[in-house]
Amino acid sequence: MIASSGRRRRAHEDDDLTAMDTVDDRPPSAPEGECQDGEPPERRGLELEVVEECGDWSDAGSLVPLVATVAAAIARNPGLASRLPIAACACIAFSDDAAVRALNARYRGKDTPTNVLSFPAAPMPAAPGTPRFLGDVVLAAETVAAEAAERQIAIPDHVRHLAVHGILHLLGYDHETEADACVMEGLERQILATLGVADPYRESE
Repeated sequence: MIASSGRRRRAHEDDDLTAMDTVDDRPPSAPEGECQDGEPPERRGLELEVVEECGDWSDAGSLVPLVATVAAAIARNPGLASRLPIAACACIAFSDDAAVRALNARYRGKDTPTNVLSFPAAPMPAAPGTPRFLGDVVLAAETVAAEAAERQIAIPDHVRHLAVHGILHLLGYDHETEADACVMEGLERQILATLGVADPYRESE
């Protein structure tokens, strides 16, 4: 169980994925590890472990390949090259409202369930030859299903969106200000578009 892994440090709550009117169109930073002679940078890789803790996730389909597509889409996004390590890993925990509510109360002082929580790992260098651990992302089954029904979107698409959103938090992105939200939502749109997932913010705009 991920709850006993000791990896969780800090939570970001995302009850309301508020849409902004514009997205950031600044060019991405120069990629880490870019070769001096103009050769392309080393290809990045993201490994996402799937942990089914509790809750009914049957309507989401097969979780492992679903999460694998998310990992691949994030790893190939050029806008993340300055933040995503050459080799990285994280954990996506599929849980339920009761467990997420307990985590939300413990780490954020809010005694209510939420759709997704992100727990970035403390920064530390990875051992040679091993991916850098980014942290944990936890999803709540009942809240995810209710939001998908309310917005009339497929549960797998909503899971993909929340997984992308959670991983971006692990990489240091946030939406506390309008400018930060525009950057983060712009990346979400780009990544989800490569997965064939419609813009999750379009109805609010």
